[in-house]
Amino acid sequence: MSIGHTLQKVGFALWQWPKTLLPVKKPRLVMTLLVKNEADILAANLEFHHAMGVDGFIVTDNNSSDATMDILRQYERRGWVWHIISEPATGYLQKRWVDRMVWMAKRQYGADWVINADADEFWWPPTGNLKAGLDSTRAGVLHCRTVSVLPVEGQPLSAWEETVRAVKPEDEARYGLCPFSHYARQRGKVLHRTDGYLQIAQGNHKVLMLPRVKRESDIIIYHYSLRGKAHFISKMVTGGKAYEANPSKHGGRHWRYFYALHKQGRLEQAYEESVMGCAHMAELRRDGYIVHDNPLPQWFASHLHTHAE
Repeated sequence: MSIGHTLQKVGFALWQWPKTLLPVKKPRLVMTLLVKNEADILAANLEFHHAMGVDGFIVTDNNSSDATMDILRQYERRGWVWHIISEPATGYLQKRWVDRMVWMAKRQYGADWVINADADEFWWPPTGNLKAGLDSTRAGVLHCRTVSVLPVEGQPLSAWEETVRAVKPEDEARYGLCPFSHYARQRGKVLHRTDGYLQIAQGNHKVLMLPRVKRESDIIIYHYSLRGKAHFISKMVTGGKAYEANPSKHGGRHWRYFYALHKQGRLEQAYEESVMGCAHMAELRRDGYIVHDNPLPQWFASHLHTHAE
């Protein structure tokens, strides 16, 4: 980003400063999605978040080769997906692409608040409405906790009832886990106002605002990052190639780690042993690292029908 562009953003945020400290009555909430080959979960994501109060979606598709674009067009015809950007670049410029969608949400679609999500994230509000509290808070950033869901090979999302807890680094060797296993600590993410927005961080974990008034939220992000062995291998190879092509060497440590294993022919073995800890599942349940507490399967079973299958 050029210095001139940065100064322009800062000046705009300063001009908006008085508004950023006031509650927004009847807020418009937009979700941005950056997708690539997400046909297995995309419809469920759109259905769920629309039911939870998202007004519209802005989506960037990065060279999907499956039915992702067909699904997006379907929901565009329904009026839920407001804008689709087809991004042909091969390098993974996630931060730049999400920033583009945030500014589009603000300037073209009048968004007051934005959630920057991935297709495998389900933002669960205990109230049943993601807008609850947005009309009364004076915060500009709400931080949300992320929880990983344990995949059940060959079963629909409505059968995935367990989540995992972070294993302490000093205990990883005991369960045969690598630093980027499914039991690694998950970083939270943020939803934020559009007034005062300056820049989203890589991975959507933080946002630069002016002013930056942050509060903790009771929204929990259920992360379906792993959806079986075949999905994991495809995702790590595709993402690893994209990061390798990215001129910036920052970010994407786990993608680079697993892509290196792929090039050594060890990725499939790593998934079973050091990512999922398949040989130690009983111990992980016994020690409280796998728990039966996911509220989404009930919602999927009663609302999505074939969408989640």
